[in-house]
Amino acid sequence: MRENKSQQKTGKPQTRRNDRRGSNMPVQEVVWHPKTKIGLEVQKKEVTDVYELLDKGTPILEPEITDMLIPDGETDLLLIGQSKGKFGGGQKRVFRQTQKKTREGNKPRFATMAVFGNKDGIVGIGYGKSRETVPAREKAYRKAKINIFKIHRGCGSWQCGCGNPHTVPFKVSGKEGSAEIELIPAPKGTGLIVEKECAKVLELAGITDVWSKTRGQTKTKINLVKALEKALKMLSKTKVRHELSEKLRITQGRAEKQPEKVAEE
Repeated sequence: MRENKSQQKTGKPQTRRNDRRGSNMPVQEVVWHPKTKIGLEVQKKEVTDVYELLDKGTPILEPEITDMLIPDGETDLLLIGQSKGKFGGGQKRVFRQTQKKTREGNKPRFATMAVFGNKDGIVGIGYGKSRETVPAREKAYRKAKINIFKIHRGCGSWQCGCGNPHTVPFKVSGKEGSAEIELIPAPKGTGLIVEKECAKVLELAGITDVWSKTRGQTKTKINLVKALEKALKMLSKTKVRHELSEKLRITQGRAEKQPEKVAEE
């Protein structure tokens, strides 16, 4: 390979030119400049608990706030699209492609859906759409981190009674369009008996055991995931008496594991 004159003299590879004038600028890390009052307080570490913001109902308008308050959070993309294949046999993909026919030609657009969670009672779902795949994915990631909310978990199955919040505390349902999903409490060890993309959302939310029923046009994954989001939000909106809350071990957000009961011989 040919070497530049500067590389032959110094023995070091030539750095890339970052500006149009040709000056060699060092690579700088991206620094977050908050634009909201909550963002400033989080950056100054005056606010260190995300549950405090969610309890007050404070809107989160910057995804960096979620990154700082939930450093162990995970993100994942949902398979909402399908690639082209003979007789509709294409493989599932994270991007759903649509196109508009014009005189200049076809103008494609890509949509994607992302989920964010800490596997401990906090989850968020985001939907992004753009003319290119990368901006659509980044938009979905940002919205998922902005739209986080807490869910109620418990031990609502009469077959279990372990006391740990591993499933939904009671039966709940959600509907979007014609797609409807119903979540049913399951005993410990059952697993996520639910559609695969919905299972990703429940896993990041901190639910490990659940039964489910679906109705309607469930092949439309976007509506099915939105119906699941409504069902999870309904857990927090439903009022439960204090006696039942203690019996079902209902916890909102961060959970403290209870010691499992040992059967007496």
